Amino acid sequence: MPDETLAPHPDRLLPADPGVRAIARRLHASVEGLPIISPHGHVPARWLSENLPFADPTSLLITPDHYVTRLMHADGADLATFGVGAGPLTEPQSRAAFRAVCERWSLTRGTPVRYWFETQLALFGVALRPAASTADRIYDAVAEALTTDAFSPRSLYARFDLEVLATTDDPCDDLAAHARLAADPTWSGRVVPTFRPDRYLEAALPGWNADVDRLADVSGVETGDYAGFVGALEARRAYFREHGAVSTDHSHVDARTDPLEPGEAARIYAAARRAEASAAEATALRRHLIGEMARMSCDDGLVMTLHPGVRRNHHLPTYERYGADVGTDIPVAVEYTDALRPMLSRYGTHPGFQVVLFTLDETVFSREVAPLAGFYPSVYAGAPWWFLDAPEAIRRYRAATTETAGFAKTSGFVDDTRAFCSIPARHDLSRRVDAGFVAGLVVEHRLDEDEAYEVLHDLVVTNPRRAFRL
Repeated sequence: MPDETLAPHPDRLLPADPGVRAIARRLHASVEGLPIISPHGHVPARWLSENLPFADPTSLLITPDHYVTRLMHADGADLATFGVGAGPLTEPQSRAAFRAVCERWSLTRGTPVRYWFETQLALFGVALRPAASTADRIYDAVAEALTTDAFSPRSLYARFDLEVLATTDDPCDDLAAHARLAADPTWSGRVVPTFRPDRYLEAALPGWNADVDRLADVSGVETGDYAGFVGALEARRAYFREHGAVSTDHSHVDARTDPLEPGEAARIYAAARRAEASAAEATALRRHLIGEMARMSCDDGLVMTLHPGVRRNHHLPTYERYGADVGTDIPVAVEYTDALRPMLSRYGTHPGFQVVLFTLDETVFSREVAPLAGFYPSVYAGAPWWFLDAPEAIRRYRAATTETAGFAKTSGFVDDTRAFCSIPARHDLSRRVDAGFVAGLVVEHRLDEDEAYEVLHDLVVTNPRRAFRL
């Protein structure tokens, strides 16, 4: 009978070489207890403002984690089984979904999903390896823990030692949950919104006109012409800043920032409002508007984050059945050097401008992202995320960027997750991998060990504070 016990090894992810591992072990120990800074994520602020009890193990650990559900889907499982795109699962449905994941646990071998999930189970005091024979026992243990105050959202926030948790929010969101937290005398954490205007910049989207109308209603600024539209976006950015926002977030299929003449931008905007703009015109307007977002950042100080290069909703039948953001986005190649030149020529040395460049195309780490961060004071190389937030990809990132940009011009880890309990697991993975990388520089006599401690501390707390102006 296979071993059912689960005991995460204390040296997991550290280098195999005993000498390097000893140094990495010391380095990791020095940052293991540092607070978590999460400057980009998708955990709803309402969970914390209302301290809502988590309903069941599946809705907490599986349904919101696209890494888990897409592995199950790749094996032929129906996403609906795991609560994706559906309403709340009944207890039998939740238990069956959890069992379905445990029965397929071999699918996670070699993936970061296994590391994250097993680390989360340890959080609940579970020492059983997921399998068909252990599924119900694991489910019951987690479900029992969720009935206690120790596993409420606020208790977990404190237990995770979260210093900052950023959400991702529509420009028209009233940010009521953030306001409730700010006004709550019993709350001492920091949860900040992030301005995510993608849908308002894509005039070719079917619902764009309705979104722009709503933007006018919420901002109180008429959007009948281009100048009003820009003014409405500026007003909403100011509203977000008043509610604690420190950054804006942008994800489009490319990174181009080609400017339009003011008259041409106004003409295309008017045509789009009449639903008469061509696809090429809508793309040109979006590229221009990204440059406008950079101009606004110079004025209001919100850090700009870019993560282009993904084909959204790649499988249309899945999108039509379940909607967006269910794990069917697929990376595409992206180019930064020429794409960002118009924006950086204008604002790259502006004292108020700061941009963090993320990518799903790791071929640009050494060729483009690191050289840009290695020259422009405003540019930071974003950490690997979303398909790349895995051990080997993080190691490749450090090898590709450090020689050109150093450590100081990198962003610090970004967990980018909807799965709340995976946040400390993801950050721990990054800290362990970085400890191994830095330890390698020590044994090669490229860093003294006292410097290595400073480097790792900076990667965990100093860099994200600096890159996101926290």
